[in-house]
Amino acid sequence: MASTGLQLLGLVLAVLGWVCGALVCAAPLWRVSAFVGGEIVIAQVLWEGLWMNCLSQTTGQIQCKTYDSTLALPTSAQAARSLTVLSLLLCLLALMLGVAGAKCTHCMGDGNPAYKYRLGRIAGVLFLVSGLAFLIPICWTAHAIIRDFYDPNVAAPFKRELGPALYLGWGASVMLLVGGSLLHVGSSPRSGGTVPVFPRAAKDNPHAVVAGEVKQQEKSFV
Repeated sequence: MASTGLQLLGLVLAVLGWVCGALVCAAPLWRVSAFVGGEIVIAQVLWEGLWMNCLSQTTGQIQCKTYDSTLALPTSAQAARSLTVLSLLLCLLALMLGVAGAKCTHCMGDGNPAYKYRLGRIAGVLFLVSGLAFLIPICWTAHAIIRDFYDPNVAAPFKRELGPALYLGWGASVMLLVGGSLLHVGSSPRSGGTVPVFPRAAKDNPHAVVAGEVKQQEKSFV
């Protein structure tokens, strides 16, 4: 039988991961300008995201601008956009399937519970795939930032540091992976051990069973 508690816990974690993933996708805090050298006072801080970049000044003013052309972006940025959007869409589809296949809902009726459990397992797999699809651009961007930061050929004004969105993205990926795993396990039928079943007459008259075993042993000696 499926576990309602595991299903609900998996759905809650997956929804939280989906919400955090949407915030990470929209936030322009993937790359932050690095404080390299002996600079103490920085007049401007540059934030870069998937869809826009922002310039924050010490006066408190923030100016944001979306990218003029998608095709002019680097290949890594275009791939990151595609993977994050694909991950969010998969989460939406998995959420609908997970709610329909949950044991505590009556979306599909109670006539065929095996079909509901199958929908729950499919939703768990989709959440796992979306978590991996969201984790790839996060790790890819972090690797590129760290590589350029320690590269002596990259000038100091072009070096970047890990933005807060990347840390939130790692957390969102973990919640999607854990939530999908719990949903899949909670929707899987439990395989119990085999229990020997005796006829009802044997339970009512155990002496007859013993007599039958004695007769069988006597026949074997003849």
